[in-house]
Amino acid sequence: MIVKLARTPGIYLVGFMGSGKSTVGRLLADRLGWNFVDLDEEIEAQQRMRIGEIFDRYGEAYFRRLEHEALRRHVRAIQRGEPTVLALGGGAFAQPENYALIEENGISIWLDCPLEVARRRIEQDTNRPLARDPAKFEQLYHARRASYARADYRIEVTGEDPEQIVEAILRLPAF
Repeated sequence: MIVKLARTPGIYLVGFMGSGKSTVGRLLADRLGWNFVDLDEEIEAQQRMRIGEIFDRYGEAYFRRLEHEALRRHVRAIQRGEPTVLALGGGAFAQPENYALIEENGISIWLDCPLEVARRRIEQDTNRPLARDPAKFEQLYHARRASYARADYRIEVTGEDPEQIVEAILRLPAF
């Protein structure tokens, strides 16, 4: 395991909505014996409402503040040596203040999922406020790729088997 990961045991899964961050994150954490956190699920539990409701009621800026605070809490725990795999929401890594927190506190892994796969995976999910408009969804997908490309590692999501993605992650030089 690389020194950076041993010093601050945080693995941050980043990528577009529908890329499999939550599913892969749970499996990866289980394999490593680490904690797992889905940042969006945690925010929903704390706020007692779905992400879509938060966006509709309070706006995206409010949600981004909640997201940053939740991420900061987990980074502090990682800095104290609590090994954690975090599945970040699709826009979290695109926020400069979040990227700055993640950059020095573990490793980031981009689950690079093709647009059509992401679209198919989330088409029935009405809880994704930024996926409601297909044209905006595609525009956002392309706009965020540059942010995701700053991740320490990139894993191409080519199939539907999350175990294969976990195996690909465990073959990265970080391990």
